[in-house]
Amino acid sequence: MAKSTESFVLIKNVSKQFGESYVLRDVSAVIGAGEILGLIGRSGAGKSVLINMLRGTPDYHPDAGKVIYRVNVCSSCGKVDLPSKGRPCPFCGGATEIQEIDFWDLKEDDPLRSQLRKRIAIMLQRTFALFGDMTVVENIFEALGEDMLEKEKVERALELLKMVKLDHRITHIARDLSGGEKQRCVLARQLARDPILFLADEPTGTLDPHTADIVHQVLVNAVNSKGMAMVVTSHWPKAINAMADKAVWLESGEMMKIGKPEDVTSEFTVGFDLRTEDRVQIGEPLLKVENAKRYFYSYTRGVVKAVDDVSLEVNEKEIVGLVGLSGAGKTTLSRMIGGICEPSGGKVLVRVGDDWVNMAEPGPEGKGRATQYIGFLHQEFSLYPFDTILQNLTVCIGMNLPAELAKMKVIQVLLGVGFTRQEVERFLYAYPDTLSVGEKQRVALAQVLIREPRLVILDEPTGTMDPITKLAVARSVLNARKELGETFLIVSHDMDFVMNCCDRAVLMKDGKIVVAGEPKLIIDHLTESESAEMLVESASK
Repeated sequence: MAKSTESFVLIKNVSKQFGESYVLRDVSAVIGAGEILGLIGRSGAGKSVLINMLRGTPDYHPDAGKVIYRVNVCSSCGKVDLPSKGRPCPFCGGATEIQEIDFWDLKEDDPLRSQLRKRIAIMLQRTFALFGDMTVVENIFEALGEDMLEKEKVERALELLKMVKLDHRITHIARDLSGGEKQRCVLARQLARDPILFLADEPTGTLDPHTADIVHQVLVNAVNSKGMAMVVTSHWPKAINAMADKAVWLESGEMMKIGKPEDVTSEFTVGFDLRTEDRVQIGEPLLKVENAKRYFYSYTRGVVKAVDDVSLEVNEKEIVGLVGLSGAGKTTLSRMIGGICEPSGGKVLVRVGDDWVNMAEPGPEGKGRATQYIGFLHQEFSLYPFDTILQNLTVCIGMNLPAELAKMKVIQVLLGVGFTRQEVERFLYAYPDTLSVGEKQRVALAQVLIREPRLVILDEPTGTMDPITKLAVARSVLNARKELGETFLIVSHDMDFVMNCCDRAVLMKDGKIVVAGEPKLIIDHLTESESAEMLVESASK
């Protein structure tokens, strides 16, 4: 189907504040029927806020500006459709006229508001809204509603599942699908609503590159075949280039550029080569692990050698990646270094001043001398939700400093992890729920650094983050090393992240160190299956 020239969605100078902070400021765009608008930006840029504003989600009313929908409105049945002058209503055949509807100006009980919301579909990032106990095809039946004849419903369901390449899973229970299959099932359910506007918020953020490409193509085909409009956010410039007709780059809620996708994404990615930072002088050894072992007994597995005769050194101001798949022994080793568990044999030594402290020796004169200078950011970190960011970084962690001095210290550390002064001012008195995933992660890092550790251990700091957020966290690590003089040991299975910020990497398998050296050297020692799991972003480029 050829793309329509009709303007459909008019976003006019919209702004939105949460508390004192702007999350959108003076954003404008026009989306045509049959057109895909791509939104790209770092975590916290305002992409999801704009998506929810277009959807009409409660609490996302613009503080300034308007969201206008130009739609055909049927004079007989009252239903709405894509704008096309003179086209009869596809539902009842009645006459239609184009109306410009200010969505947020409509009352809650206005029939037009209800009709418009019915024709807007949304896919939220990392959300699998399925009936887990139903089969795949039953999930599609439920989305199609009760108005269709059974034969029509079956045909439509099979058509949708074939479109999303899931027709080989129609009898599978939804909860038993893989993550990528669930995402495609959600996509089929949303398309079943016959939308005129499809809002896709990071629809492939947690998918492998192959599955992501499938979803991208399904979305493009759906727009081309139905003539609907789409707004899609993505952390992959490649995805925006492949799907969008035009793109908008958002940064801290403001529009940086709008235009052809390739032009926008090429400007957006400038400066993403993190390794061009100023060189940092690496110091003397700060950590020595000598033939360390950690064995334990399992009733089913017998003696388990979680860490088996491991030796390594980490120098001051060095960033070292401890990499490997789940079960390799890297987390156990990091816990031994952090003094959380003791080695079964060998030594773990941490330098405090001029003294080497043996982490196997208990008490304040033993490992207690070192643990106060070791910061540990666990994978399951959490911030205090009912306290401001300033409180999270001071009173919540027991910092005993005068209020003004504590605030100055917080600002220094937040700047040290790479936030700008404008960003610090924006959320110093904000609550964690108003921050993006990447911003929360960096605040959690600041929560560790404000205690002034000498060695910082990060356990899987990126989790399921998108690549742009990972880059922000990597930049925070590099900045903290440069500005605050920190030393890092990063436990991860994410080689993309390790290559972005680590000086050296150590690959572990079955409790042993297999190879150590520059991160690029590690890649040559990965098996095909290890590469598929540990090099997701590199594989997608």
